[in-house]
Amino acid sequence: MSRAFVKEDGPDNAPLPDLPVSPHPNHVTPRGLAQLQARLTEAQARLATLRGRAERLDRLPEAAAERDIRYLEARLRSAILNDPAALPLEEVAFGLCVTVEDENGAETTWQITGEDEASAAEHRIAPQSPLARALLGARVGDEVQWRRPAGTASLTVTRIAAPDGGVEG
Repeated sequence: MSRAFVKEDGPDNAPLPDLPVSPHPNHVTPRGLAQLQARLTEAQARLATLRGRAERLDRLPEAAAERDIRYLEARLRSAILNDPAALPLEEVAFGLCVTVEDENGAETTWQITGEDEASAAEHRIAPQSPLARALLGARVGDEVQWRRPAGTASLTVTRIAAPDGGVEG
């Protein structure tokens, strides 16, 4: 293709807008910090591979990788490391695992983690979530009210543990 038909300053060459960064403090567990660092390393490797392509007319993948790197670097700069292994297991706190029992007797264990580490499928929730807000500060035996779209659920805290398995209750 002739260079005469390539637009040098087109929209695919403009930097992509940055990903939104949460306004909340960026508390992370040791695992969450390691995950952020690994994601940054992967994004940097992806960018290096993209820049090494013989055919680089489409710069959008590079712009996306650069945007991801900016986001991850910002998250790492703002990270506040909290090691749950150092916490007492008397009340629910960031990084700890908490087991709750619902009105039907079903038990579920959740870990309160940083936003970037949160995954409902893996039972890890961010401290800003309604469930985490209901649980933070609770002790074994306490009943908490979880306000959710389907209605309020009453949960009883049955166990507080460190992620490595240390238990209270």
